[in-house]
Amino acid sequence: MSRSTFLRYFATKEEAVLGAFDDQGQRVADALRSRPSTEDDWTALRCALDTVIEHYRQDPTGSLHLASLVKRTPALCAKQLEKQSGWRPVLATALAQRSGTADDPGNLRPTVMAAAAVDCLNIAVDRWTDSGGTLDLEALVDEAFAVFASR
Repeated sequence: MSRSTFLRYFATKEEAVLGAFDDQGQRVADALRSRPSTEDDWTALRCALDTVIEHYRQDPTGSLHLASLVKRTPALCAKQLEKQSGWRPVLATALAQRSGTADDPGNLRPTVMAAAAVDCLNIAVDRWTDSGGTLDLEALVDEAFAVFASR
């Protein structure tokens, strides 16, 4: 593929590698909104992240290669974090809607919870990647979430 053809599809090399991250935040927010209203927000957030974890289940080898590449490439790592920072307001809005506090712009709880959830996911994926994919990613995410659930 020529450079000009490549650039017609992707603005940057980082976009070519991480394009799949673009709509993940919205998918997680949609999953969050569909969780039972009787479920607490933290549990609902954890379950909604299964939409991201599912890709790791379906293609563990490809996911491990991508996660390793991102982890060892500063530009990719920065771009991934940038994309994920866009998840926070989408998830915070979904949380605020769930709790009926969407009209309270001073409520920090949904934003803090969304940021913590994304960080729990990232920490678990980093540990999973460091293990060469031998650890159970879902269990790692559960363990990360349990740290906050016990508070």
